[in-house]
Amino acid sequence: MSLFETSTNREDTNAEKYALRQKLFKTEDVLPAWVADMDIDTPSFVIQAVKKRLMHPVFGYEEFPESAKEAQISWIKRYHDTEFEKEFILQSHSVVASISTAILAFSEIGDEVIVQTPIYPPFFKQVIHANRKVVYNPLKKNKDLRYTFDIDDLKSKITKKTKLLLLCNPHNPVGRSWNKEELEQIKEICLENDIKVFSDEIHSDLVLNSKHIPFVSLDEADKITITAYGVGKTFNMSGFAISTVLFKDEELFERYKKRYDMIHFAQNSSISHVAFEAAYKNGDEWLSKLKKHLWQNYTRLKDLTGLFDFIDITPLEATYLAWLDCNKMDLSDKELREWFVKEAKLGLSPGISFGRDGSGFMRLNFGVSVEIMDKIVSNLKRGLKNYANQLG
Repeated sequence: MSLFETSTNREDTNAEKYALRQKLFKTEDVLPAWVADMDIDTPSFVIQAVKKRLMHPVFGYEEFPESAKEAQISWIKRYHDTEFEKEFILQSHSVVASISTAILAFSEIGDEVIVQTPIYPPFFKQVIHANRKVVYNPLKKNKDLRYTFDIDDLKSKITKKTKLLLLCNPHNPVGRSWNKEELEQIKEICLENDIKVFSDEIHSDLVLNSKHIPFVSLDEADKITITAYGVGKTFNMSGFAISTVLFKDEELFERYKKRYDMIHFAQNSSISHVAFEAAYKNGDEWLSKLKKHLWQNYTRLKDLTGLFDFIDITPLEATYLAWLDCNKMDLSDKELREWFVKEAKLGLSPGISFGRDGSGFMRLNFGVSVEIMDKIVSNLKRGLKNYANQLG
């Protein structure tokens, strides 16, 4: 049996994607493929490290270990050809918390923050919560459904009040791993206009058929870049609530840390520290196998959607999130969501939740075991066949 053939049943746990089915989809009879965690067991070497730590009976305040920072630095250098110093790493509970801190650190009430839609919803929600103005710079897509930046639109919308750009690299939900030429365009504009860049690189280890380029690795980008990394997506460890924010520029670090200290981030838990370090120290072989498995799952979806004229899938370079173009089905966003629930028995993320540019799309999480992927493909195939029959 392959490593990812099956996964542990989560239905009787408090797993978000299962616990919220009734609330979100009005039924328990739906296979959840929405929230971006995996139905794949967290690696055994992480579990073993946690078990060992549990043998010590004291769980008081604990500092984020230097050895954990060193493990992450080594990992990033090895996989992404970029090196950070330990003194410029801060821990966080989540990328969203880090985004919020950056917004507060590098802008004032009424200032403008750029987001590139369709995008993970907290990107624009956190801007609104902070009483800043969202500047929407929608991505462009070509006839092959491949997205890129709209540079002309970006330039036209920058004002003196534009202080921050939230970059998703790789991108959720469209699955792009931005190339160097694309990132250079963003960098030049932001340097010229003194705009800081928060680069969410939480999916950087899940680039499946290209190479991840950290934004901060570009020449002079260190002066404007705040980078978020973490183990949550790579090793299915979001429940440990630990990620990091990394800097190369000391002045930028100090500005961020001033706001960070005002919020008073705690040092996470001793359990999350151990899990974080174990993942980065032991995860190479596991990740290699995971990426092959995810590509096989994506290929199965691509082959299936290719059988029908009314649904398409965007070309994927990274993440375990499929961006399905359902516009040819000619359904409203509400009707589309209901169709997947009732006809395909699948609970997906509606594209419209990622911004109006996501209208007519659905996001499907294929980060699952072979067993669950079989069910997803079977359910979707049955639903699409029935829809095709109705069309005649």
